[in-house]
Amino acid sequence: MRNDTKKARDILVKNGYTCVFCRENEEFHSALRGVRPLIDFLESNTDFNGFSAADKTVGLGAAHLYLLLGVKSVWAKVISQGAKEILEKNGVEVSFEEEVPYIINRRGDGRCPIETAVGGISNSNEALKMIKETLANLK
Repeated sequence: MRNDTKKARDILVKNGYTCVFCRENEEFHSALRGVRPLIDFLESNTDFNGFSAADKTVGLGAAHLYLLLGVKSVWAKVISQGAKEILEKNGVEVSFEEEVPYIINRRGDGRCPIETAVGGISNSNEALKMIKETLANLK
């Protein structure tokens, strides 16, 4: 695991954030849940190329967003098999605490709606559109 990835993981665990980005002396973090903070970071036009990230939960939607952000590594407390596969296929170093078949929704009674929405999508820009549509429908 890269030093920046370890640093991001340690900051996430110590401070209770949901996601953390680190590169050398730069750090960004959020305590928002779901994919919302990743969309916010993406829309901030901040250059995240080469950053390492740590996240509480990485499903397919988050994996696509991390690809769009250009991170080089991701550590996840929980990662879905599909998210792990798509990240690794695209050259992102992946480490995690627990791998699961899919991410469970917040009620705990089914599959995450974001993971379901992007299930058959391989293009990350298309996935972003579907994620935004799904979030709008969930409001």
